[in-house]
Amino acid sequence: MANSFPSSGGNRPGYYQRRNNDPFAHIRRNARIKEPEIRVISPEGKQLGIMLTERALALAQQFNLDLVEMAATAKPPVCRIMDFGKYVYEEQKKASHAKTTATKLKEIEFTPRIAAGDFLTKIRHAEEFLDHGNKVKLRLKFRGREMAHTEIGFEVMKKALTELEGMGHPDSTPRLMGKQINVMLTPLPTNKRKRKYTLDANEEAIDDTGSDEGAEETHDGAAPAKA
Repeated sequence: MANSFPSSGGNRPGYYQRRNNDPFAHIRRNARIKEPEIRVISPEGKQLGIMLTERALALAQQFNLDLVEMAATAKPPVCRIMDFGKYVYEEQKKASHAKTTATKLKEIEFTPRIAAGDFLTKIRHAEEFLDHGNKVKLRLKFRGREMAHTEIGFEVMKKALTELEGMGHPDSTPRLMGKQINVMLTPLPTNKRKRKYTLDANEEAIDDTGSDEGAEETHDGAAPAKA
């Protein structure tokens, strides 16, 4: 007679092992620390020296705190006495803040025969966006018969990249896609950025929310910039 019970070896069909999605699960603490001796750091960050793990754990429990392994590969491992719950909260708060301040994508739009003043206005805004750590997409649109002279558009984009080379670097060469030329700029590290222009007082209110509408203003009629 066939055995109706599942075998003990391997996973049963339809059975999925639950994964632990806790990003802090790998951090050993308290009774999970198995090394007999550890180097201990106080809650204030002071070195308490090497001591028996059992003694360090008793010291942490004396103050209703946790013994947390901070450097498992060290010899002996480095552990700190701390409020682990508070530590997790602070780390999650930092991660949340990092997400809300993540890099935004801004767009600056040109035309093949853009006036010099309007061109510099857009360059100043692109500099501002890059200076705030945002990626900037430069886009040049062709209209009607302008497609017959795409080389003019490429010259405008080349000039824009030259103007912005002190603030960002292109992710690739400008490319013609349909009726527009696109190129993405990534900001340089903060200590390597060198601005050439500053925004005029009446330009500082430009939208900086990351929305396309705010980033694509044409600023027609704007006064020529002072280089």
